[in-house]
Amino acid sequence: MSKYAEIYDYIKNEIITDQVCYGGKLPSVRKASELFSVSRTTVQNAYFALAADGYIISEPQSGYYVSYKSGKSARSKRKSSSAPKILYDFSGTQADRESFDFDIWRRHMKAALRQDERLLSYSETQGEPELRRAISEYILEKRNVAASADRIVIGAGVQSLLHILCSLIDKNQTVSFPDTSFVQGAGLFEDYGFDVKYRYKDADIIYVSPSHMTRWGDVMPNKRRIELIKYSAARNSLVIEDDYESDFQYNSRPVPSLYALSGGSNVVYIGSFSRLLLPSIRISFMVLTEELAGRYKQYEYKFSQTAGKTEQIALCSFIRDGRLMAQIRKTRRFYTAKTKLFKSILKKEFPRAKIETSENLLQVIMTVPFHGDTSVFGKNGIKLFVEKYENGYITLVLSPGGIPQEKLEDAAKAIKKSIEQ
Repeated sequence: MSKYAEIYDYIKNEIITDQVCYGGKLPSVRKASELFSVSRTTVQNAYFALAADGYIISEPQSGYYVSYKSGKSARSKRKSSSAPKILYDFSGTQADRESFDFDIWRRHMKAALRQDERLLSYSETQGEPELRRAISEYILEKRNVAASADRIVIGAGVQSLLHILCSLIDKNQTVSFPDTSFVQGAGLFEDYGFDVKYRYKDADIIYVSPSHMTRWGDVMPNKRRIELIKYSAARNSLVIEDDYESDFQYNSRPVPSLYALSGGSNVVYIGSFSRLLLPSIRISFMVLTEELAGRYKQYEYKFSQTAGKTEQIALCSFIRDGRLMAQIRKTRRFYTAKTKLFKSILKKEFPRAKIETSENLLQVIMTVPFHGDTSVFGKNGIKLFVEKYENGYITLVLSPGGIPQEKLEDAAKAIKKSIEQ
């Protein structure tokens, strides 16, 4: 039995016998690797398998928790039942059902399920070859990223790909993030033993999201991109380009990817389809440098594929049929209109507030007088980001994308009520 299977069986037994009850937190990947005397990759594979089988869940910026309920543990809850229900989620993690054509996606999923022979085997560790080829063509057309399919690795979300990347690069190096809002990425690198810093240009590894540099969607200027590529090349630094929200550049002209500017020599390019499609469609991809692609092939046996094979097949046909490009155009129009509408609603409710939209037109940033406790928002069923609270003023970052249009006015009134309490 493999090591990761042994860990899987051990934790599973702990869960079903209530040694670790519903809602209990598992050790971090780093701590678990020390506990079981195995690599972090082995622990991560075990955690992925437990999550796939419904025993645990991964919560952003927090960790892994038990989601399995036995007769005893079902009576206990990690969160109090009296906790306020979230009525208006401005965190940006939700999608509006009107932004996505479920019928079209359903047809592609049904077509994938009819491929009986392909579904009788596991997906390739690196991802389905046809999907990797489709992604190779897509990123060349959209972002001028020239990379063959054999340098592309597919996974269920960016975090799963970063686990692989951390296993491929040398440890005991410094890694820099744009700011402290990159909690998940920074925590993962810390778990692997990297020295995490913020806005540190002399880091060995520089993690950037050029199309979403801050919580409110700032875009890295073209001049700064060129400077970063030149400086990192001179220092032989590795750049990790998380191209999150590059397809949502409404107010500015398209800017080149760092990968394209560098020729891919020292840049790892990461992209995801969750934002364009649905958060629940967990398929992301990573383009490795030639050197790292060679290491991946050498250690491929240590990894496992985390994205579902059926969804990979469906996504491939979705891209080939031109549906992805159509979805990008639809999503842009839809969320542009919604953000502008919500901004106008807020201006009516807060005529003296400073209200502006982010560069990618996905967030509204509002600064208003406030003297209360920020917990009031949660108590009133509002989930949002507080960017700043000082000197009697509070700055809120609001992503209205996941709130139905007919509820935007009620949401604005709920914010006003919270501020005036």
